[in-house]
Amino acid sequence: MTPYAEVIGDPIAHSKSPLIHKFWLEALGIDGDYKRFHVPPEELADYLAGACADADWRGCNVTIPHKVAIMDLVDDPGDVRGTIGAMNTILRAENGALIGTNTDAGGFYAPIAGLALEGRHAVVIGAGGGARAILFALTKVGIGRVTIFNRNVLKAAALLSSFGIKGDAVPLGSPLPPADLLVNASALGMNGQPPLDLDLAPLPEHALVYDIVYAPLETRLLAQARDRELDTVDGLDMLIGQAALAFELFFGAEPPRDRDEALRELLTR
Repeated sequence: MTPYAEVIGDPIAHSKSPLIHKFWLEALGIDGDYKRFHVPPEELADYLAGACADADWRGCNVTIPHKVAIMDLVDDPGDVRGTIGAMNTILRAENGALIGTNTDAGGFYAPIAGLALEGRHAVVIGAGGGARAILFALTKVGIGRVTIFNRNVLKAAALLSSFGIKGDAVPLGSPLPPADLLVNASALGMNGQPPLDLDLAPLPEHALVYDIVYAPLETRLLAQARDRELDTVDGLDMLIGQAALAFELFFGAEPPRDRDEALRELLTR
C-alpha cells in the first residue's frame, strides 16, 4: 500500500499542489502519492470520515472555501482557531485523531522575510482564510497599519479587530492608500473568477505587490505592478513555501528546496 496525502477544495482542478508534492517525493525516492479531491462544502464532514477509514491517508491540504469551516471538524491542540482562525493542513495522528494546523502563514512570510515591515502600512484584499494567515504573519513582524478591501466591510472590520490591528476596512473599488505592501489574499483574478481591478498609482515606488493567486501565474495585478517597476511576489512563492511545511508533516522528510528553480519550471509549463 502507498501512503498518500491530498488537497481538497471547491473548485480544485486548478491546484498545482499534486505537482509540487510528487516532484519532491520522486526527488527523495519516497514511496508516496499526493492527489487532488473535489469536495463541495456540504460534503466536507463526509470526506473526512471517509479519509479516516483509509489507512494509507496521511492528511490533506485545504483550500477555498473550507479553511474556516473545517475547524469545527478536527482537533486544534495548537489553538489555530484562537490565533489565525483558519486551517489549511489536516493530519491524522497515530491515535487516529484529526489535527488541524496552518502552514499558509509561514509560506506567505518566507519570500518577504528580509523586508523591514515594522510600523509599515499594508493593504490586504480579501477577508477569508488566506487573509487570516497573512494578517497573523503581519502581526508577527510588527506591521503598523492594515487596510482591508472586501465586499463585506463589516467582516473585514471584525477581522482587524480580532487580530488587534490598527487600520481600516473599505469596500472593493475604493482608492488605494499609499501603502508599503499590497497583498491580494482573495480569489479575484484567478482563472474563472472576477478580475481584480485596482489603480496602483497611489503606491509609492518602494511598494511591494504580492498576489497569492497562481492560476494564472502572471495576474493582471502583477502585470500592472511590473509596468510601474514595482517589486512583486507571485503566488508560487507562497504555494511552494506552505507546501514545504505540509510535506514534512505528511511524509516526515524535508523537501529538497535546493531544487526550487526546477520545480518552478515544472509548474509554469
